[in-house]
Amino acid sequence: MSNVLVIDVGTQSMRGIIFDDKGNLLIKEQIKYKPYISKENGYMEQSAEMYWEVLAEITSRIRSKKPDLMDGIIAMSVDTFRDTAVLLDKDGNAVRNCILWSDMRTADTSKKLPLKQRFLFKLVGMSRPIKAIRGRVLTNWIQDNEPEVWAKVDKVTLISGYLNFKLTGNLVDSYASTICHLPFYNKGRRWLKKSELLFPVFNLPLNKMIPLCNPGDVMGTVDENVAKITGLPVGLKVIAGGSDKSCETLGGGCIDRNVASISFGTSSTVQFSTKKYFEPEPFMPSYPSVVKEYYNPEVQIFRGYWMISWFKKHFAQHLEKRAEETGRSVEELMNEEMESVPAGSDGLILQPFWQAGLTHPEARGSIIGFNDWHTRAHVYKAIIEGIDYALREGLERMERRGRQKISFITVSGGGAQSDLICQIAADIFNKPVKRVQTHETCALGCAISAFAACGVYDSVEDAVKGMVRFADTFTPNPDNVKIYDDLYKNVYMKLYKKLQKLYLHMDKNK
Repeated sequence: MSNVLVIDVGTQSMRGIIFDDKGNLLIKEQIKYKPYISKENGYMEQSAEMYWEVLAEITSRIRSKKPDLMDGIIAMSVDTFRDTAVLLDKDGNAVRNCILWSDMRTADTSKKLPLKQRFLFKLVGMSRPIKAIRGRVLTNWIQDNEPEVWAKVDKVTLISGYLNFKLTGNLVDSYASTICHLPFYNKGRRWLKKSELLFPVFNLPLNKMIPLCNPGDVMGTVDENVAKITGLPVGLKVIAGGSDKSCETLGGGCIDRNVASISFGTSSTVQFSTKKYFEPEPFMPSYPSVVKEYYNPEVQIFRGYWMISWFKKHFAQHLEKRAEETGRSVEELMNEEMESVPAGSDGLILQPFWQAGLTHPEARGSIIGFNDWHTRAHVYKAIIEGIDYALREGLERMERRGRQKISFITVSGGGAQSDLICQIAADIFNKPVKRVQTHETCALGCAISAFAACGVYDSVEDAVKGMVRFADTFTPNPDNVKIYDDLYKNVYMKLYKKLQKLYLHMDKNK
């Protein structure tokens, strides 16, 4: 029996988990941290050093509780959330706080792109989406607003690269972790060349980018100094992992062509695995998978299940006392209230564009169909249904563009722990929904990759067979399927076009 350690870095907490080669979770240590430091409304930052300190605390706790288990691990790997840059000086120290992926500020896009780019983007109708992408290149925001900080920057990496550097002393990262607004060529799994079409969009010199390696490569080992700080064994191999969503997809058993993975997380996504590269939406790349030779085409609902936190904060504070008294979570109590609401929320429909996406940068969230009988529970269920409608739209588009037919769905993320939420998904997608043996699917996927890299399994595919077990299956309810299918096709799918002119007008006046 072999064991590996995974460090799973989330937006709101970090987990250290040891898995055996059968997919059993042997020990888990979790530390929640303040998810962001906010100077202004919409600004979300965090100290890079904080992530390293939390990692060291987690591994030290595991060492304290299970020293023999810690000494017996054959390797470790790190997976992290995406699109959060760490700016390093020549000594490898962070020069400022990280601007998190969820930050709402935008970079100045008034400087014109080269004529070639402007012409071609306009020709294919992508001028507005490209402008939105440029606005999210927050290294440009720093260049414009903090030139004295930018002058100190020697290298730009991501949270994953920073933590791997702290562990090994080698400034290198997995290409499967490079899901970001940096000049990265997803199809080629490398940095963009200066001559390539999208390079000017990012406005970042290539000499500031760090080397990339394959997922599964050994990036280095733990030395004595790091071992003293972390409790990790001296000489422990650090295996290149991947982004959280890609690991989550793998941990859900999504490796075959007929399976899709849905993440009901802070940012909700639908992905599948394919060896064929294609764009799930125009100018939206398929991301490199944590599995070599594979890609993960994805549709993302920004702020997806974050909306549940938003709803809880503003509309469910009265449940906090009851939750404390009963030893249950507020989410459990909200789900209990939702059980009495019929499929379709009595005609209440929500469009979950709380943060606009690439192909509809002007979009906003909307709710239609209010009547006097609607309650708080109706709104809560409409949020969950709206997220599923949007994910279904994305999955159907990916099926068409990738010519890949999906037979069933695996689910992960916080929302997937609810049977009711899983059943709603089965009914809206009209496909069986399956849940694996642990809700720590992200860490499980990272462990699968590490075991295959260490040769415990001959391939990642074999590791999935040996480590992933479907514990629950939710089959579609035909009566609910009929209701959802009608609302999806005849209401939800028509909402955006009906509201687009209003969004554009509001966008002008914001």
